[in-house]
Amino acid sequence: MKKSLSRNLGIAAIFLLGITAPAVAAPVKNIVLVHGAWVDASGWKPVYQILVKDGYHVTMVQEPLTSLQDDVAATKRILDQQSGPTILVGHSYGGSVITEAGVDPKVVGLVYVAATAADVGEDEGELANRMPSFTAMQKGAIVATPDGFTYLNRADFPADFAPDLPHEQAVFEAQSQILTAGKVFNTPLTAAAWRTKPSWAIVAGADKIINPNLERWYYARAHSHTIVAPGASHSVYESRPQTVAAVIEEAAQHAQP
Repeated sequence: MKKSLSRNLGIAAIFLLGITAPAVAAPVKNIVLVHGAWVDASGWKPVYQILVKDGYHVTMVQEPLTSLQDDVAATKRILDQQSGPTILVGHSYGGSVITEAGVDPKVVGLVYVAATAADVGEDEGELANRMPSFTAMQKGAIVATPDGFTYLNRADFPADFAPDLPHEQAVFEAQSQILTAGKVFNTPLTAAAWRTKPSWAIVAGADKIINPNLERWYYARAHSHTIVAPGASHSVYESRPQTVAAVIEEAAQHAQP
């Protein structure tokens, strides 16, 4: 009885004196997922399902993959539709997209999933040349069309991009690639959101598309909260959706709106 009275008196004193109790930040509920080159947003489905089940509002960007500027604009259109603070997630080349688009005031945290994270004035092609990936060193692995679009050699795609996915699924993804303008890999960034906003990151330990050591270098420079998914391929967002969703949820719970 005395404890209850004391508690009530304490609450009354707060109201009478105009003292505001410290607010506890609520988890960010809006998540925007950005895919990488040669694929589309459907690959995010396993991560999407986990996040939605856990109560998050999740939207995916379908990038045209025609230029970095076009892909950033497509991402900003989705960000404009969010109701409040948002975690922006990028896979692979999508890392360049979120690094530019992430300066949007609604974005309170970034998550890089086996992704690039260049700085202002840098482009991912130049940085990749410093630490080439397994695929980059294979002749004919990346094919260019006469009008400047690229795709992964369809015969090599399952082993290079998605060796830890069911083979039938990897073959389907190889055959359904979105041809990507080669210039997206060589366009210097004009903004670097990771310089001013917190970031989280996943290194795909067996990535053949982006050198895992380059991923580590990106994330160390950005001071990202980083984990390594041992043995995971570039398709880590599909093959290890629980791991990826857990990192996204950690970002949502710790980023400050």
